[in-house]
Amino acid sequence: MLFRNIGERGATAGITRNVSQATQEVTAHIAGVSAAANGTGAAANLALRATSNLSKQAAQLSSEVTTFMAGVCAV
Repeated sequence: MLFRNIGERGATAGITRNVSQATQEVTAHIAGVSAAANGTGAAANLALRATSNLSKQAAQLSSEVTTFMAGVCAV
């Protein structure tokens, strides 16, 4: 009976180690996914700002071309 208990304890210790290692790996993967998501969010914000700036520049250019064409047509 003593050997059986020792074997069971060894098996339990092995299971505990495996679960602990798996938990650490899952935690590391979650941290990696979180970092990647944060990076993606930052890139999306940069793209949004760039798009907004481009839209403003396009509106300004359109206004300037309209003013220029009105001046050309008036001559």
